[in-house]
Amino acid sequence: MAFSIPRNVPSFTNPQRQSEDAYWASSGSIHKPAGVQNRIGGIFRSAASDLPLYKDKPYYSSSSSTYGYRRRRWDMFLRKRVAVGALVFIVVLYWWFRPTETEPSDQIPISLGSDKKKDSSWFSSDSKKADKKWLDRRERVKDAFMLSWDAYSTYAWGFDEFHPVTRTGTQMTPKGLGWIIVDAIDTMMIMGLHQPLAHAREWVQTALSYDQDQEVNTFETTIRMLGGLLSAHYLATTHKLDPGSKQDPDLYLDKAADLADRLLGAYNSPSGIPFASVNLKTGKGVESHADGGASSTAEAATLQLEMKYLSKLMGEQVYWQKAEKAIRVMDENHPTDGLVPIFIYATTGKFRGSEIRLGSRGDSYYEYLLKQHLQTGEPLYAEMYQESMAGVKKHLVHKSYPSKFTFIAELPMGVGTNVSPKMDHLVCFMPGNILLGVTNGTTVAEAKRSPAWGKREDEDLQLAKELMRSCYEMYNVTKTGLAPEIAFFNMDESGNQDIIIKSQDAHNLQRPETVESLFLMWRMTGDEIYREWGWKIFKAFMKHSAVEGGGFTSLNSVLNDPPTQRDNMESFWLAETLKYFYLLFSPNDLLPLTDVVFNTEAHPLPRFDPKPLFKTGWSRAKKIERTTIKKIKVEDQEGPELKDHDPEGRSHGMEVKGKHEESH
Repeated sequence: MAFSIPRNVPSFTNPQRQSEDAYWASSGSIHKPAGVQNRIGGIFRSAASDLPLYKDKPYYSSSSSTYGYRRRRWDMFLRKRVAVGALVFIVVLYWWFRPTETEPSDQIPISLGSDKKKDSSWFSSDSKKADKKWLDRRERVKDAFMLSWDAYSTYAWGFDEFHPVTRTGTQMTPKGLGWIIVDAIDTMMIMGLHQPLAHAREWVQTALSYDQDQEVNTFETTIRMLGGLLSAHYLATTHKLDPGSKQDPDLYLDKAADLADRLLGAYNSPSGIPFASVNLKTGKGVESHADGGASSTAEAATLQLEMKYLSKLMGEQVYWQKAEKAIRVMDENHPTDGLVPIFIYATTGKFRGSEIRLGSRGDSYYEYLLKQHLQTGEPLYAEMYQESMAGVKKHLVHKSYPSKFTFIAELPMGVGTNVSPKMDHLVCFMPGNILLGVTNGTTVAEAKRSPAWGKREDEDLQLAKELMRSCYEMYNVTKTGLAPEIAFFNMDESGNQDIIIKSQDAHNLQRPETVESLFLMWRMTGDEIYREWGWKIFKAFMKHSAVEGGGFTSLNSVLNDPPTQRDNMESFWLAETLKYFYLLFSPNDLLPLTDVVFNTEAHPLPRFDPKPLFKTGWSRAKKIERTTIKKIKVEDQEGPELKDHDPEGRSHGMEVKGKHEESH
């Protein structure tokens, strides 16, 4: 159905908006260094353990910025507003941590000049106490975004990476890619943050260039940069959420098309599986510098939403066809029960090893099977998704002891071998994804009225709820109330601790997956427990990851209270985690799930009818043939396929971390 502009989006012509802009322009909410950066120093400064955000890019240190004029402009504000900024920061934190049970029903925290009038203009129904509470909490998420954004704008504007503790920025390429800025643009549109959005748009228009002789990771650049630009175009043109774009309505699309044309070279492999990296200037694809040259299966299979939408916008089939072929090549490997190994060679199109997991390097393969179907209605991908989910339930779903938490295990040596009770935080996208596959974005109540609802749908609903509880417990069992990067679930009936966290896995990277699932579970079930869990997690982030002077950072260990801080703000903190918190606390008519599909970086893209120009360009092998091949593969599990398997693959050869990689 057509997407109408939600009633609760911000009005950029409202006089309140001018007050909001003036408030943040003058508040100076970030103040000068006060020594906190010296607490951590350079402990996490090596490329191997910290930066940049993805693995295949050489590390560059940037001691100077080409954007000094912007920093000087902000410094003028800082020199005048230091005291006011410190006061605002303290007051905002006070409002975050005050007991919610005793909040007066008509009181709103200090946040971007909010008042009752603005609250009611955002909300589409009568003011009720419950509604008021969640709108109040949503405003605090916006505050957190602005504290993060102001710190970045002040100390690292134009840089790809931001280190809030030391108040410095670094680049991922000599000229920078606009990593943080582009990733956060659609969040500002959704939150109605007019002034910082204008600042970001100006940078994209005047400073962003992808004409750089530099290798970049194909996947990360697609989901963050291409996805961010396409989402910005969608929200700006279809929903008018960027009034400044009227002067140049094709700005975001032009940048996206230029970037996509440069990324196309990654698909020019002998097999059609995209190379892990590509040179932006030459268009030459580059094999992975680790993992024996194999690409990550998740990364090669998580490019399709962006490229298909670009084909729709441009009327060009090449983007669609190049990205689509990768899925066909993987499927023609005939994975057992729809479960794919986590590495695949771009040169041959064959999987490397047999390791199966829904965490790092495997996760979003399954996510995009479903979301391709939701985006374009192609039934082939629904079939593949359901086959894979049946394999997940058959081989990977297990219970812990003594509480019988449901979790998704790993198969380090492949299907038919012993399981590992390890579950990455990345796997916590699954509860929401499973339920999305049940309802297709409608509510559970609506979906149950459909004749298509049956036993499988009941089972998947229950599985989604159980997995969501387990992901919440990964937060609930730590001293900080924040989840580790990796958890192990106890499968020993004599054990008395369900969740075990090892010290090397206890870091927190501000990841969004649990919040994403809470948002989806809330939207589809209407059970307010998911909002309450989200609010508890949000408060834990505010308490432990806030940096003195402004901004938020990743943490070294969630097992210590207080935790030590890592001095790095991930771009997905702005693009995903805070966006999903904001949507979790928003009315449901803001970006309805029946009208949009979120890419794996939380960039909303529209659902669309691909006809008449586009259609699925391949068909699957007959089911009887696929079954025969599956049996052969299981019997040959000890064969040559395992020679390349690296049992330590989760950490071996990783120069730096990416969205679908673990960090140790």
